[in-house]
Amino acid sequence: MTASRLDSYYLASAIGKRARPTLNGVHEADVAIVGAGYTGLSCALHLATRGLKVAVLEAQYAGFGASGRNGGQVIPGQRVDQVELERRYGEMRARALFDLAVEAVALVRDLIRQHAIECDARDGHIVAAVRQAHARDLESYVEHLAKRYAYTTARYVKADEMPAFVATKNYKGGLFDTSGLHLHPLNYAIGLARAAESTGAAIFENARVMSIERGAAVKLETSSGAVTAKFAVLAGNAYLGGLVPEIARKIMPISNYIAATEPLGDARAKALIPSGAAIADTKFVLDYYRLSADGRLLFGGGETYGDRDVDNVAELVRPHILRVFPQLDGVRIDHAWGGRLAITMPRMPHLGRLAPNLYFAHGYSGQGVAIATLAGKLIAEAITGQAARFDVYENLNIPPLPGGALLRKPLLTLGLIWYALRDRLG
Repeated sequence: MTASRLDSYYLASAIGKRARPTLNGVHEADVAIVGAGYTGLSCALHLATRGLKVAVLEAQYAGFGASGRNGGQVIPGQRVDQVELERRYGEMRARALFDLAVEAVALVRDLIRQHAIECDARDGHIVAAVRQAHARDLESYVEHLAKRYAYTTARYVKADEMPAFVATKNYKGGLFDTSGLHLHPLNYAIGLARAAESTGAAIFENARVMSIERGAAVKLETSSGAVTAKFAVLAGNAYLGGLVPEIARKIMPISNYIAATEPLGDARAKALIPSGAAIADTKFVLDYYRLSADGRLLFGGGETYGDRDVDNVAELVRPHILRVFPQLDGVRIDHAWGGRLAITMPRMPHLGRLAPNLYFAHGYSGQGVAIATLAGKLIAEAITGQAARFDVYENLNIPPLPGGALLRKPLLTLGLIWYALRDRLG
């Protein structure tokens, strides 16, 4: 990982980040969790609240991965819209997925409130249409949500109204949802870790799991210790690597990049995004951005595939900023960083069991803040005997990526590059 990818505004503005002990010696637990991101921390919190003894093993620090590096957008809905979900799975399953997505956003809000998590949460999310066809789709989708799901917090914004929400002429319309929000993602993860520990969960850092021994009990080994548990949860997402090959073939790691400008001042910042909402556009390789609590523009743009990274993140993201906000020409970029996330072929999360006592969740495909938090809760429910809601996701039957071990990444990379090129060509 290059130095530029570590230059995170979130790290620079983290609240309450602290070092935790590594794992030494042999331990026992009811549940052992691999990964201290949103999935693992939410699972630990919900299990410990139920009185179970929980150990979380994190290879770096709590919130190190996508959970502490992302755009901070809590977007209502699944990664795939309801019209497509109805086509794929039928109305009943699509409705169950919609209800879970609505609950996921509410869960984030509830956890922030219940545990007094300081993460600069602010209301409002906009999907911005870059083409007329996309705008028409968004308008009909708002109507579909209202009629089919009685969902009324989303409204369509016409092209001539968009500058009142975001100061650019790029958009042909948009979907504004007051139930969406945005937040400081690392501080949210730090808050979840603190909440989990306050209920009795133990979090070990610099404790990379090297091997998993399956059986009536699951044994997780690190370089300096081991945990034996009745249940285990794999929540490493794109950072799990090849530890469990049978689930690694279901996801593709990609890297995305974010830049934080210098503080713009209150008036200049509000002039850029008068609505104060977070924005994501409708391109395949989308731009997504929002204002920080101290008046910076946090802008995500550009991505790379597989294990390929870039060295100068600021210069990768800057052209994306200027295409949306040419008025920021010459603005200083104070921080620029990147991180891994995992996508699946159908762009839906992959949850399941490798054994009755070995669970996993990953592949959130860019929709992870809310859905990963919910996934941790659903795994906790399943472990404690209430698996119906977990099964909604497990039964999606996420397919493996095409191409086998050697060709999987090259084939998918070619496909993603094609879609990115189509964005540029219009």
